Amino acid sequence: MTAGVRQEPREATRPRTPRRTRLPALLALLVGLAGIGYRLALLLADAPPTNSDEATMGLAALHIARGEGFPVWFYGQAYMGTLEAYLAAPLVALAGPSVLVLRLPTLALYALFLALSWRLTRRLGGDRWFALLVVAVLALGSDRVVKNQLIAGGGYPELNPAGVTLALLTVSLCAVVPGARLPGRTAVSGVAAAGTAPPGAAAFGTAAAGAAAAGATAAAGAAAAGAAAAGAAARLPRWAGWGLVSGLLLWADPLILPFVLALGAVLAVWRRRELVGWAGAALAGGLLLGAAPMLLDSLRHGRDPLAAVLTASGADAAATWGERLYGGLVLGPPLAMGFCSPGHCAGWQLWWAPAILVLLLLAAITAWRTLRRPLPPADLGHFPSAANDNFPRSGGAPAGATERRVSAAVRLALLAGAAVVLAAYTASSAAGQTPVESARYLSVLAVATPALLWPLWSAAHRAGLWPRPAGPPHHPGALAKSDRSGHHRGELAGSDRPGCRQLGDSESISRTTGGRKRIRAAGVVAVAVLAGMLGTGAVATADAVGTVPATHAEADRHRALVDTLGALGVRHVRAGYWTCNRLTFASGEDVRCAVVDDELRPGFDRLPAYRRAVDADRDAAWVAPAGSPLAARLDARLGPGPGTLRMVEVPGWRIYLPRR
Repeated sequence: MTAGVRQEPREATRPRTPRRTRLPALLALLVGLAGIGYRLALLLADAPPTNSDEATMGLAALHIARGEGFPVWFYGQAYMGTLEAYLAAPLVALAGPSVLVLRLPTLALYALFLALSWRLTRRLGGDRWFALLVVAVLALGSDRVVKNQLIAGGGYPELNPAGVTLALLTVSLCAVVPGARLPGRTAVSGVAAAGTAPPGAAAFGTAAAGAAAAGATAAAGAAAAGAAAAGAAARLPRWAGWGLVSGLLLWADPLILPFVLALGAVLAVWRRRELVGWAGAALAGGLLLGAAPMLLDSLRHGRDPLAAVLTASGADAAATWGERLYGGLVLGPPLAMGFCSPGHCAGWQLWWAPAILVLLLLAAITAWRTLRRPLPPADLGHFPSAANDNFPRSGGAPAGATERRVSAAVRLALLAGAAVVLAAYTASSAAGQTPVESARYLSVLAVATPALLWPLWSAAHRAGLWPRPAGPPHHPGALAKSDRSGHHRGELAGSDRPGCRQLGDSESISRTTGGRKRIRAAGVVAVAVLAGMLGTGAVATADAVGTVPATHAEADRHRALVDTLGALGVRHVRAGYWTCNRLTFASGEDVRCAVVDDELRPGFDRLPAYRRAVDADRDAAWVAPAGSPLAARLDARLGPGPGTLRMVEVPGWRIYLPRR
């Protein structure tokens, strides 16, 4: 008198799907390799041009490699961590000091940024074609973009890959964690089997079936509780990783703080109960570990990094609101996103300034509508299990609906972070005073690229102007449905990879001619904007390539300067700020330099020990770029007698030696 158990065929829970094309993934790999190769070629050609700030980070790496010091902050200030120096120190120890060695870690960080951006785009619901588009946009490299990505001057190269990592971890922690398979079908099948038992055993069979169902329910509850506990324990490393990356970012550069806070808010809303327990402890532990250098230094020396950042931002400097708005909203976005020529933006390259504001608004509205849409009821015809799409993640809702909400929440967080960064930069005096150079503060906008381009991709997809994934949608919710009112209702096409869905926005689309025309027009506009982005970025990239020969020639002249100083036996010099530390790093500290201004007065030395060494040397020389105000001032001291200077000329440079 046993209850029968009906076995489900494997095909019922794991439907076979047709082979899907790997063409977009292959193209993305090729585009990514092209972007990495382009930047490697720039590094080998001494581009982008280096400067003394990058050399200061190089000196920190040199000191770490030699074991002479382990700096927490960029020399001469109490903010901007030296993470890049620690990454480069092993290479500097092996190969010696050079700009190429200093930049190899930043190139690796860029490659990581591309890979993580592909992954984030896919996790947020984009198909491979959309991920290919994101990679293509990020592979372009204008002058300002490659400077932000490759120059190891502190803070910028590591922000984007770390920001995307936080977004990925947020999606992972908020997504559904399948539990153990529930035996619901077995219990129901047992009840059905009892109804077909012999008449004499009907009562006993019914009682046995009821007991079996109760036992199955209890077992299911215990299994679900065990699975939940196991899932929470398995997520602890991700919680700790989220905290660690956040702490490192806050130490390296607080520019990323808006993204950290926005993504943290998503975690707090989605996993607030879990945060109360071990997950919160793991996150806090990782955060303290990542920010440990900053916290320990603050405790030891009583420094306030936040106050130092606000002081350095020039908030008290004079700049009109007109200048700030123009620098922050007109020049800033095109420069930061790679649509401008080296050192300036042509009028036609400024089209991105209004476009990004419109896209921020449209993308935010789209994400908010998806987030606020009520969850559909769970499919009562199927018991939730890890083998189908109905496993509940929150409140018993189907997994696909919850994934759409998680995706929308993360997209909204990325957009909020980008908007706050843009607003803060616009409000700063730097946007009005030095808009071209200060556009580097907007480099973190690239983190939000998948969310920012979402409306364009969605519009092109709905209009049928975008390649569709091969094979049918993976989940039934993506199939188009028609109602009796003559409206088409459905999601965007499903993803081309099982388990990763298009998280588009459901909407009613009129079947009238006017409705189709509006959809088509929106798609054409979206494709035009995307083509404009790629075209403008390609032109700016070509312009950046055109500056490489001049940059390489200047680097050769600087190497000749270092060699000449070595041949003359010069060990101590005085020079301008943008000469000093670059010269010291290039010589591996064989030449030490003290900073002077154009009036020969002492300037800002990031390492005071260098000035003490120079002041102690009566035969210290002077170095100035040919044709500079400093060179003109030193030319006046040339002469044949004691106390005057004699000059040794190197292409592009002048060395002034004291006469005795």
